[in-house]
Amino acid sequence: MNSIELLHHSDAMLFEMNYSLEGKTALVTGASRGIGAAIAIGLDEAGARIILNSRKIQDLEKVAKQLNNDPILIASDLGQIQAVLELAEKALQKVGAVDILVNNAAIAARLWTQDTDASLIDDILAVNVRAPLLLIGALVPKMIQQQKGSIINLSSVSGIVGTPRRAAYAASKGAIDAASRSMAIEFGPFGIRVNSVAPGVVDTQLWAKNKAISSVVEKIEEQTPLRRWALPKDIADVVVFLASDAARFITGETIAVDGGMARTLDLYPGEV
Repeated sequence: MNSIELLHHSDAMLFEMNYSLEGKTALVTGASRGIGAAIAIGLDEAGARIILNSRKIQDLEKVAKQLNNDPILIASDLGQIQAVLELAEKALQKVGAVDILVNNAAIAARLWTQDTDASLIDDILAVNVRAPLLLIGALVPKMIQQQKGSIINLSSVSGIVGTPRRAAYAASKGAIDAASRSMAIEFGPFGIRVNSVAPGVVDTQLWAKNKAISSVVEKIEEQTPLRRWALPKDIADVVVFLASDAARFITGETIAVDGGMARTLDLYPGEV
């Protein structure tokens, strides 16, 4: 192997190592299906040991069968304050410290604002905002001790641009983006990075009902420059990147993974 080949070989090894999560532990909430399951699988493939969290242990067991690195399963309802704190306590008891936290669990609702009652607003904010903040607050002291960590909050295109009949949900996602920026500067001096990932329209079971409506698929594709729906793996790959050392100088960002939907406008369709 000549010197040029050695250089290229060395660069290739360095590039591969940047994305490795070997020896790290990651907690993923809402990990039983869709985007959360894809994130857990992606982090596991990169070498991390995953703590899977969702409401039902049976659903987590299905995901755990696809993982290689001795996953840990903890069921809890993150709408309950005590359940969030118990999740953090159990996670720390199992692994000592969590290196990567992915706050993916969320409640979504699509209805007119005048039909959105106080109970629904409270439920959305409890899971989408309160739970991530409490979980971060419980897990970050160990990250501070280690002087490292990556926190990734799942946001939404609805937190970036106006989407109809999603006021409460959009408010929760805008809040988690703002909180991520605040925590990025708060925890940055301790080597802890905090970012948000904002998916667009992702082809999961949650969209099955609406996809059956005439022209919905086509309209979504028309509003997406890349002309397709996102797959859960599209989101998971960005989360793995942010969790890795490849993103070591990225914090306080909201990264839209939406095929360009939030940043473009087809103002005048046609060739002329």
